[in-house]
Parts: sequence; structure tokens; C-alpha cells
Amino acid sequence: MFSSFFPNPRLFFPATLLWTALGMALWYGVARDLGPQLSLGGLIGFAYPPASADGAAVAVETARNIWLYQYMIVIGALFVGAVGWLVPHRWFRWSVGVSAVLIFFIWFQVQLDVMINVWFGTFYNMIQQALGKPGAITLEQFFGQLLTFGGIAMVYITTAVLLAFVTSHYIFRWRTAMNDYYVANWQRLRHVEGASQRIQEDTQRFATTLEQLGESLISALMTLLAFIPILWGLSVHVKELPLIGELPQALVFVAIIWAAFGTALLAIAGIRLPGLEFRNQRVEAAYRKELVIGEDDATRAQPPTLATLFGDVRANYFRLYFNFLYFNVCRYGYLQASVLVPYIALAPSIVAGGLTLGVMQQIIRAFNRVEGSFQYLVKSWTTIVSLISIYKRLRAFEALMDDQPLDAIEAEAALPRP
Repeated sequence: MFSSFFPNPRLFFPATLLWTALGMALWYGVARDLGPQLSLGGLIGFAYPPASADGAAVAVETARNIWLYQYMIVIGALFVGAVGWLVPHRWFRWSVGVSAVLIFFIWFQVQLDVMINVWFGTFYNMIQQALGKPGAITLEQFFGQLLTFGGIAMVYITTAVLLAFVTSHYIFRWRTAMNDYYVANWQRLRHVEGASQRIQEDTQRFATTLEQLGESLISALMTLLAFIPILWGLSVHVKELPLIGELPQALVFVAIIWAAFGTALLAIAGIRLPGLEFRNQRVEAAYRKELVIGEDDATRAQPPTLATLFGDVRANYFRLYFNFLYFNVCRYGYLQASVLVPYIALAPSIVAGGLTLGVMQQIIRAFNRVEGSFQYLVKSWTTIVSLISIYKRLRAFEALMDDQPLDAIEAEAALPRP
């Protein structure tokens, strides 16, 4: 699953994490102070600002981020080049090179989201000013703010379209790598239950699902890096919490505690789902296989046999539906309650008049971003369940090629039907 596409996965992934940590340490230790000397932002109208510049201005943040983008590109290019030289691999350009491009795109989207958050504060403060004092702003100012948002949004849309296009090709290359690897070992793998389906369908689903989860995880981590400092700074406007009272940086702690509660709740509620999803794929494969054989063999796919096989399908689906029933009660109940959490946390400050409308919008949006990132497992649990079942099916191939025993759930397929 991994070695077919990535160069020496057991070395590559730890090296990636180590290089990332080193790059972050160099940035915060030395590199970010070199912007005035090395930034190329001045070539496109965004000269690096002085230290006293207002950090809330979109143009100032853009100018500072250009230096960060330069740094990320250089660090990424050095890593890609080193891997290509030290660990050559057939799929190196896609598995390493394009992975670096995708990560950069994700980070760029997060930065655009930060710019939009800053815009929200400015825009809603202007709205509050206009509603409180007629004529305080002009139509030119109002539409000027909308044009600013439109410019950021157009860049975001372009980035999202490019990311989706490149990701589609990336997924198919990964599937191709797995397909070629398993097809080369077909004679050893063809006796596994549903082997053809696993190669034809599960490889695509595995690459797609894992890429989606990986992209979501990276986005969540980068969102935390970008928005926790923002929420930390905005927390100075929140003097106390309901029932608790004063608590320094209260909003950050509320986001962490609430997300941890949801993660634990859904992990407990969905603990049986991976096994049921796996069995669901297995009984579906057995039913489909009998039908396919029956197309060429008149003695197969007889009604009693099909009725028994479909009975297995029905029974497993009903068990799955029942387990998803109480899982979804917990999931949707928690997510709906999450909408109210920032308003409850801000209640004393709102009632006391300690916030402007713009600051409140910034806080709620930043809180939702931080909370949403901490809720990665909550929002991805059903996808993770599906991935686990797919992984187990492809893991049977890996076990056979490594002369290892099959998992217990795979052995069930080999037992004779009563």
C-alpha cells in the first residue's frame, strides 16, 4: 500500500516529520527575522513591512507571508531533492514532489482563511458604525470592503480548483502504483476472497480516502498553527466564563476541552463500526462473486444459494444501521451543541458590552477554526472507519506476500458454510 508509491516508507515518513520540525525550529529561531534582507515581496508590490507595522492589515500580513512562502518553498525543495538523490524511486516525482506541492497549497489556503478572518473584523466593525450612526461611512467604503473580500475569495477559489485537480491525478498515480504492484503478484493473491475487487476497487478507495484524511489532518494542524495565536490574542477581550469566572486565555481552553470531550464520546460510540464495515465488504463480495460465476456457469447462482448470501448481506447491513443509529445521535447532537459553545463562552462579555460586532465575529470565526481542527477525529470518524476496513482487506495481500498468517476476520471467509 505504501512501499509501492513512497520510497522506503519506514524511513521516508519519520524523515519528513523530522525535517518539518527542523524547518519550523529554524523559522522561529532565525529565518523569520531575515525577511527584510531576503524577501522578494517588493518585486510584486508587497515590500517587507517595518516591525512597527499594523499586523491586522491585510497588505501587511500578505507582505510578511510572502517571505514565509519563500522559506517553505526552499525548505521543501531541499527535502525533495535530497530524497530523490538518496532514495530513488519510480514514483518519486508524484509521491514526494507533488506531496510537497499539495502541502504548500493547503498552507496557502489556511493563510487566505486568516486574511478573511481579519477582513471579517474590519467589515463588521464598519457595519456596526454604519448602523449606530447613519452616514458614518460611504457607499465607496462599503463596496471597497466587498471588493477586498472578492479579491481574496478569487485567489482562494483558484487555489482550491488547482488543489482539487492536482489531487485527482495524485490519487490515480497512487492507485496505479498499488495496482501494478499487486498485479505483478497476482498468482499468489488470486485465491484471497474478493481478490479482483480488492485490486480493482479497494486500491482506488484506499488512495482516495487516505489522501482525503491526510489532507484534512495537515489542514487541521496548519489551521491550529495559524489560528491559535489569533484566538489567544483575541481572548484578552473575554474577561470571564459563565459559571467558571475569570480564566486567562479562556477561549483556547474551552475549544480544547470541548473538542476532547467530543472525540472521546464518538470514539466510544463508534468502536464497533470498523469491524462491521469490513464484514459488510466481505459479504457483498461473496454475493457479487456468486452472481458473476453464475453468468458463465448455469449450475451456480441458484436461488437458495443467492438467498442465503443475500441474507448475510441484509443481516450485516441491519447491524450496521443499528450501530450508526446511536453513533449519529451522539455525532449530530455534539456538532449542533458546538454551534452554541462560543456564544455561551462569550455571554458575559457580550452582556457587559465588552465587544464590538467585528471583534465578536473574529472571535467566533477563530474559535470555530481552532475547535474544528481539534475536532478532526470527530468529523472524520466515519471516513476513518471506512479506511480501516479497506486497509484490512488490502493488508491480506501484504500478509500473503510476506508469508504471514491472515487476520482472524479474514480466516472467517475460509470456514465452510453450515
